[in-house]
Amino acid sequence: MDIKGHAAIVTGGASGLGAATARMLAAAGAKVAIFDVNHKAAAEVAIDIDGIAVTCDVTDAAATEAAFAKAKADHGIARILVNCAGIGPAKRIVGRDGPMPLADFERVISINLIGTFNAMRLAAAAMQDVEPMQDGERGIVICTASVAAYEGQIGQAAYAASKGGVVALVMPAAREFAQFGIRVNAIAPGIFSTPMLHALPEAAQQSLAVSVPFPKLLGQPSQYADLVRHMIENRYLNGAVVRLDGALRMAPR
Repeated sequence: MDIKGHAAIVTGGASGLGAATARMLAAAGAKVAIFDVNHKAAAEVAIDIDGIAVTCDVTDAAATEAAFAKAKADHGIARILVNCAGIGPAKRIVGRDGPMPLADFERVISINLIGTFNAMRLAAAAMQDVEPMQDGERGIVICTASVAAYEGQIGQAAYAASKGGVVALVMPAAREFAQFGIRVNAIAPGIFSTPMLHALPEAAQQSLAVSVPFPKLLGQPSQYADLVRHMIENRYLNGAVVRLDGALRMAPR
């Protein structure tokens, strides 16, 4: 799909991978709506790229439906959805204070997995009504998984489970939406330079960087955005989860 002229939605688009993706899409000619709970940060990005910022909690069905309605009213039906909204708190299943509170596990699953599904279902329902393009394509959904889906570390049980769910969601969604010409893919990033990682001390960040086989660097959000662009433009890429990790395989801790 040629990005230029189409409407796009990026959840979690106020920072990190989402902000880089929103900037890439706008530079490629898309009309971009940024969905985020942090409206101030989303608005700052939206101003930079001549897009719109929409306050949205992807775990709230009604709020997300309203956000999609707002984006449609401003830009038309989105042919591109990139799901970047997510959190990654670390906590052991059983720690010094006893078992992980169930609410903590539920929160991660709710945002990372259920939020991804929520946005996907609404985007795909709308895409079915747009005119097909080349090869019958109507749109694409790109989700954000993680290498933790495959090699979750100690303390990542909730995060790894949520991202494993995203990985498992891709194929059945791609198969179901195939009849409508809607593709579904996901990216599984390794260690990226995002606000979540910047909370760590500099020494810890450098230690993580050198653990990557090659290149021994933290991934840059622009590299994630580059892969998003390729997934959009390569019409034969469907039902795929692509690792973007410099050959990293996470150690137990």
